[in-house]
Amino acid sequence: MIIENLGLTYRHSYILRNMKLPPRLEQAITKLYIAFQHGTLHPECCKNCAVGTICDHMDTWNYLTTTHGSLNLSYIGRLNENFGRKIHGYSPTELLQIEIVFLKGCGYSVPLVSGYKRPENPTNKDLLFKGLCDTVEFLCKLDAIPNVMDYSKLFEFENNMPIGDLHPIRN
Repeated sequence: MIIENLGLTYRHSYILRNMKLPPRLEQAITKLYIAFQHGTLHPECCKNCAVGTICDHMDTWNYLTTTHGSLNLSYIGRLNENFGRKIHGYSPTELLQIEIVFLKGCGYSVPLVSGYKRPENPTNKDLLFKGLCDTVEFLCKLDAIPNVMDYSKLFEFENNMPIGDLHPIRN
């Protein structure tokens, strides 16, 4: 399980230990986290962007759309969508939505075309983290799961006592 391998925060470990995540969500979060930590996440590279990472650094997902960062399915994308094909658990439309959320979170205007708005340093860790947070939130919405990145419950109080509880990671 990802908790033992990734050294997540107390909050994340508690959520992931006590919440049954759909396999596609757990796998996607794991792959994105590893790519972020290893510095291989890159919004402009179809093998190392959010969806490229989820798809095991393959660029075949790129054939599902007419333009990187667009929701327009290509002929191949429509064909796969109509046949109900899932790629790493996600439909072609879901993959394109995931990529758009990531790109926008990283400060891009979409679709990525000549003259598009892009950050000066697309591999800036702060930008990538913002894009990842938005992406994880969207992935959770797709599976109707509370956002695993939401820290707000940690700071809720009632009668000057914390409502939530932190559970340490046990090795």
